[in-house]
Amino acid sequence: MIRLFSKYSASSQKMVTFFFKNKDNSLTKVTAPIGQNLLQIAHKNEVDLEGACEQSLACSTCHVILPKQLYDKLTQPIPEEEDLLDLAYGLTETSRLGCQVQVDEKFENVIIQLPKATRNFYVDGHKPKPH
Repeated sequence: MIRLFSKYSASSQKMVTFFFKNKDNSLTKVTAPIGQNLLQIAHKNEVDLEGACEQSLACSTCHVILPKQLYDKLTQPIPEEEDLLDLAYGLTETSRLGCQVQVDEKFENVIIQLPKATRNFYVDGHKPKPH
């Protein structure tokens, strides 16, 4: 099943289309402006990516798994992100925090995998809603 969402107004911004592979293995197709991060895009498109710290780089609940060919083209994570990724459930060699990855043309038609679970050390079971 593929769900299609677009929560962005028409403008002259350059857009990129890619997919989130959800925890149930369904795909959500999204089209988003270049320059936004994966967490922002997920929230705008009703993708179940948590983001408990609201992008303050204080948790690992927006953990995503990128395809290797995309991961290798991105800038390396900063040390603070690497430290938080060590706490992430299902860590892989291509794991990143969604709040730290801005989309660009390289994301076109890529599938971003969501892990099967998250570790939320702040409020167990609570999933914050974007403001």
